[in-house]
Amino acid sequence: MTTQKKLHISTTLNGEPCEFLCEPGQILSDVLRNTLNLTGTKEGCTTGDCGACSVMLDDALVCSCLVLAAEAEGKSIETVEGVGHEGQLHPVQEKLLEHAALQCGICTPGIVVAAKALLEKNPDPSEEETRYWLAGNLCRCTGYDKIIRAVMDAGATMRGE
Repeated sequence: MTTQKKLHISTTLNGEPCEFLCEPGQILSDVLRNTLNLTGTKEGCTTGDCGACSVMLDDALVCSCLVLAAEAEGKSIETVEGVGHEGQLHPVQEKLLEHAALQCGICTPGIVVAAKALLEKNPDPSEEETRYWLAGNLCRCTGYDKIIRAVMDAGATMRGE
């Protein structure tokens, strides 16, 4: 029986340098949750269908259950824990609360990361664009109208309206 050598990964995690060890086939969501104790990233389906594990990897929105942890080598990862800064909620987080657009919390981290990514790309998205951008995030509790309204309202806040 042979043992696989663990890989040493150097990355930037939520703006800070980070190093970790992982198995060659270990997925990023597993490392985030179980090795780095960042449990905000949720594991829903582990097939990339629900979006609960969405994170930013460099400038790409990805399902961390579909990314090998080793692929983070030399890249930047932003999880839901990195969205707010210095104890302040991001406008997306504020507006999701204000619009009562969250319930059980499984989908919320992925929606927050995806919505922030959208608003950084386009701070004035149409409703259609917002729905399209968030289509990879499944929510079984709240329904999407409140979420869409909250994201669009967050965009208005970010634009200073």
